[in-house]
Amino acid sequence: MDLVEVAADARPPVVKMMDYGKYRYEAARAAREARKKQHTIKVKEVKFRPGIEEHDYEFKVGHARRFLDEGNKVKLTMMFRGRQVTHPEIGLEVLARVTEDLVDVGKVESQPNMEGRIMSMVVAPLKIR
Repeated sequence: MDLVEVAADARPPVVKMMDYGKYRYEAARAAREARKKQHTIKVKEVKFRPGIEEHDYEFKVGHARRFLDEGNKVKLTMMFRGRQVTHPEIGLEVLARVTEDLVDVGKVESQPNMEGRIMSMVVAPLKIR
């Protein structure tokens, strides 16, 4: 048994008789259980091209929808090749269409921004599980 100071600021100071090793073990165990139950948000990425065909588009939007349903953020990346970079409005149209299709499960966290040949934006889930 150990004599443990509980409230040092009180007058007179409050102490308690306890097994300090057992107390530390139980506190660590409670913290470990709390870590197990918390949900970490990951950022998943879905890549698009400006000239994407309809089936590929639907397939990738389905992936983004699944990621949002799982509670993860989704980074939508538009990759331009060659002379496609001279027409970023085509990529903006595709990303706007994706956000319209995902409006029921996610909201736009960051608007599309261009970094070199890559345009990207982030969509966050509406509710976190």
